[in-house]
Amino acid sequence: MPYPDRFYPVVDSIAWVKRLAALGVGTVQLRAKDLDDGAALQLVTDALAAVKDTPTKLIINDYWRAAIVAGAQHLHLGQEDLAEADLHEIKSAGLTLGLSTHDDAELETALAADPDYIALGPIFPTTLKSMRFAPQGIPKITEWKKRVGNIPLVAIGGIKLEQAEEIFAAGADSIAVVSDVTQNPDPDARVRAWLDFVAEKA
Repeated sequence: MPYPDRFYPVVDSIAWVKRLAALGVGTVQLRAKDLDDGAALQLVTDALAAVKDTPTKLIINDYWRAAIVAGAQHLHLGQEDLAEADLHEIKSAGLTLGLSTHDDAELETALAADPDYIALGPIFPTTLKSMRFAPQGIPKITEWKKRVGNIPLVAIGGIKLEQAEEIFAAGADSIAVVSDVTQNPDPDARVRAWLDFVAEKA
């Protein structure tokens, strides 16, 4: 399977991680903000336990020290986190590394870190967090993909299943999904629809 999988939900709780793993989702990112070191380590440890003995790859957002200590395999950093992280320690621990980008300068910074994938966003307006970056639009995906070459490109930000075909056609290797799952009236059905869609495109 590609890394990350073509359908890549981003959630903020252990309950969501368990739910998605039970539905057979291949890649899940856990993004919970503003935890102290002890709480972060507990969260990461519990999340890894939740996906144990499932095929689900768990990507930890931000808490790179906790990820190393708990034995996680996958990490995602935003630009602010990247600036403070010890890349040598992360790579030495064998963690894969995904990085967020929003503009040309951030892409250059990300490429210099030799990541396993690069995320571009927000593609569309997003309601979940106020963004200091304007929506990128679909043409930016094609431009970014040319620039990152063989590095997998993840599109994120306000994307719904109905837009997935166009996003993939523009060059995205994966789509990170937040509100289309977590705020959907029937999240399980929506997840199954995403999984069916990406299976057809495989």
